[in-house]
Amino acid sequence: MIDEAIARLGYRLRGMVGRPRMDLPLLGALLLLMGIGLVTLYSASDLDRGQVLAQALRLLLGLAFMFAIARVPPLVLRNWTPWLYGASVLLLLAVALLGEGRGAHRWLDLGILRFQPSEFLKLSMPMMVAWYLNGRPLPPGWATLAVVGILILIPAALIAEQPDLGTALLVAASGAFGVFLAGLAWWRIGALLAAAAAAVPIGWQFLHDYQKNRVLTLLDPEADPLGNGWHIIQSQIAVGSGGIWGKGWHRGTQSRLEFLPEHTTDFIFSVFAEEWGLVGVLLLLALYVFIIARCLWIAASAKDTYARLLAGSISMALFVYVMVNGGMIAGMLPVVGVPLPLMSYGGTSAVSILAGFGVLMSIHAHRKRGAG
Repeated sequence: MIDEAIARLGYRLRGMVGRPRMDLPLLGALLLLMGIGLVTLYSASDLDRGQVLAQALRLLLGLAFMFAIARVPPLVLRNWTPWLYGASVLLLLAVALLGEGRGAHRWLDLGILRFQPSEFLKLSMPMMVAWYLNGRPLPPGWATLAVVGILILIPAALIAEQPDLGTALLVAASGAFGVFLAGLAWWRIGALLAAAAAAVPIGWQFLHDYQKNRVLTLLDPEADPLGNGWHIIQSQIAVGSGGIWGKGWHRGTQSRLEFLPEHTTDFIFSVFAEEWGLVGVLLLLALYVFIIARCLWIAASAKDTYARLLAGSISMALFVYVMVNGGMIAGMLPVVGVPLPLMSYGGTSAVSILAGFGVLMSIHAHRKRGAG
């Protein structure tokens, strides 16, 4: 009797948490990207082995999360979604009361662990939107859109208040992708975009002075070359000086001579472009394109609404992160502090992104039988 009970319990546990069937092409591309990131970080940090080791340990932690989440069926993830979303919002409230950072309250320091809770919303937000839309009539109507708008607005407003407008917009975009992929009618999309455009002058009044300066600097960085325009100008110099083939690994002058700010974090793409040139940049972008395309293939092969919307939202959000960071270092977008996925130095960002890939691996592994 006891043996039979243990066998039944083991069978149920295996049903809930199965063997991780990883998508090998995607996993290989991610490992290659992380390797490129560590090599670039080693150069950008002026051969600081301690910084590279710290980042490598964070990536290993992220991979552990990815493998663990890949074992969890999408049905279980769907059931956990409201709790994960609620916990993420509570962490943002904790940041508002106890947060710390350089000129902004974005981090929670627990003594043995220091992390940025807003990064978790990049995953829990699309999960929550997909959870809410699952099982409801699609494409969504105005009532459904209103509820989704509230779900997106609450965390986005808390993040913007830190202040971290760039992350707030990215979190909002990750939720909006779920609505778009749900088959929202084009006339509704047009109406929402028109409303957003009409709200821009109002939103401008609520921006901090430094945020307004970033937008104005984008239009004319030469107006303040030693102040607000410094980041964009130095980044453009680094990208342009790389030429076609680049200067070679650890031979870039902008980062080594400390002209390029934040060269291990937000502007690590500039370091890569200076060292490897246009050819290297195109190859790196091709790697990102492959990863995003593979993620979209996983989304297309998903068997239920929740999995499709979630996988598609994560894929499109990754595309936006890459494009925003690339536009930022090329001087085409304002400097908003968006890291380059799995390349920039930073633990919370790397772990949250790899956790998102864990969700995609889970959806891939259970695509034949659906999420339940």
